[in-house]
Amino acid sequence: MQKLTLLFVILLMAPLVSEAQKKVYKWVDEEGVVHYGDSIPARYAELPKEVVNDHGVTVANLAGKKSPEEIEAERLEKERVAAVELQRRADQALLATYLSVDEILLHRDRRVELFQAQSRVTELYLKNLERRMVKLRVEAANFQPYSEDPEAPMIDGSLAEDIRKTREVIGRHKQNLKKFKADEQQIVARFDGDIMRFKALKGIN
Repeated sequence: MQKLTLLFVILLMAPLVSEAQKKVYKWVDEEGVVHYGDSIPARYAELPKEVVNDHGVTVANLAGKKSPEEIEAERLEKERVAAVELQRRADQALLATYLSVDEILLHRDRRVELFQAQSRVTELYLKNLERRMVKLRVEAANFQPYSEDPEAPMIDGSLAEDIRKTREVIGRHKQNLKKFKADEQQIVARFDGDIMRFKALKGIN
């Protein structure tokens, strides 16, 4: 009997507890009028709002729908914070890698020498290929479509293919040479930036 009475009391008080736990919202509409309610009408759902207790004291703030300007400002701030963190890590790595400007210069010169060595080898290949191309053109001059003699026979297929492949390889090596030189310039520029940053971090003039 005692258990049944206790269960009855609990069931009787449940709605009261639920009622006490209901949230009360406060918001201001477009006209500046303050509203209170335990639910928010759909037309006000995107406005900023507050949750207040029984004494009318704000206990939580709920953001409304963000404007395009606010969204853009948040995006820019995130980018700024990310850039600052990226620079911090780069500075940390720079100071951990080098002890002096001379060390940076030494590392730079070694990297530059690698690209210059690649360029020298490529230039040597190009000279050999261009000499070969001259010989092929001299030979091809006896055949159509390279010969000025309208009676000259058509060029042999293997010779034509040799010319095509040699021209293709020359073009590829020229592109590689441009890339090596561009990479060398980028490396020099990057190390120049590292030197400037290292001096700034170390307070070196």
